[in-house]
Amino acid sequence: MGKYFKELKPYYYNDNAALYLSDTFEALEKMLPEKADMIFADPPYFLSNDGITCSAGKVVSVNKGDWDKIGGIDEKHDFNRRWIRLCRRVLKPNGTIWISGTMHNIYSVGMALEQEGFKIINNITWQKTNPPPNMACRCFTHSTETVLWAQKADKSARHFFNYKLMKEMNGGKQMKDVWTGTLTPSAEKRFGKHPTQKPVYLLERILLASTVENNVVLDPFCGSSTTGVACKHLKRNYIGIDNNAEYIQLSIERLKNE
Repeated sequence: MGKYFKELKPYYYNDNAALYLSDTFEALEKMLPEKADMIFADPPYFLSNDGITCSAGKVVSVNKGDWDKIGGIDEKHDFNRRWIRLCRRVLKPNGTIWISGTMHNIYSVGMALEQEGFKIINNITWQKTNPPPNMACRCFTHSTETVLWAQKADKSARHFFNYKLMKEMNGGKQMKDVWTGTLTPSAEKRFGKHPTQKPVYLLERILLASTVENNVVLDPFCGSSTTGVACKHLKRNYIGIDNNAEYIQLSIERLKNE
């Protein structure tokens, strides 16, 4: 992999992956411009509100950690605008960004994308076949997440979409914007758990849809590096950033052993 940052050395590095233990904002400010072909971001959803949910048949807290808490709506939206603005600078002119979220954050993300000079291409609904039950029984079971796909809103921007492959993967029919599948299986958590870990199949589809081999894929909130694992499977170059040493170490184990 080439040089992508100034004054920032990787915590871990191999032929097609580099991990940076750093504050996301600081790392993105030090990243050289227009280096990423694609960005996948799974930012904090800010859903840690002292509520309860169900996990493995047990009642557990919904709180993920201090990184998942925010002071209010204005602070949340400012956070989203700041990191999206920095991502735009490091994204190539024809590159695209994918951002996952729930109702707790995705509407702010969508507005922030447009305010920071992006055009939304698709609104993907990821429907989970085995979501946790609703413990309060006062609303419908939360069984979906949204993944926004966007490009720069420049008239010259031409994003890549592997239409033919997506159609083949969907039995010869155009693939729709509702994707159905399971939550992350336990086999993908054998080196440790991250509270918002995505399944590999989801990232592989995103990569196949919008990148080609040897493209550079950036994940600014990499967590346990599911993005990196998918990149390894599909021969893409991966850059992961996270400020949590425990998650970076988990990422290293996965990248070495998956």
